[in-house]
Amino acid sequence: MLSVSFTDMQKIGLGLVTFGLAFLFLGVVLFFDKGLLAMGNILFIAGIIFIIGLERTYQFFFQAHKLKGTAFFMGGILIVLIGWPIVGSLVELYGAFLLFRGLFPHAILFLRRAPVIGHLLNLPGIKTVVDKLADDSTSPA
Repeated sequence: MLSVSFTDMQKIGLGLVTFGLAFLFLGVVLFFDKGLLAMGNILFIAGIIFIIGLERTYQFFFQAHKLKGTAFFMGGILIVLIGWPIVGSLVELYGAFLLFRGLFPHAILFLRRAPVIGHLLNLPGIKTVVDKLADDSTSPA
């Protein structure tokens, strides 16, 4: 069994990220409630800062090849805070895709090894889409 120990700050960060994702989910389910979406965004970003630290968070978001994704992600958060939750969520989603698309090949490789999901990902129609997603995500932003 793999034993992972977390510092108290990382435990707080994990809780903040969990609550942030819960608020984001509820905000979408409850017809893009701008208050829940704004709270979810703030809690999620605060949780990331608690988990990996302020300096590493800054380094992640402001790498030269990730600036476009950061601009869309932060712009989406700002648009949600201004009061346009649907537009802000779409902009934020696009920014998150740009920021985290480098992780897609690894996630797809992991999911293809899973018993049920791996079989589904190798079905003829789905396989071509997943392969395209994995290939596109390896190209630089």
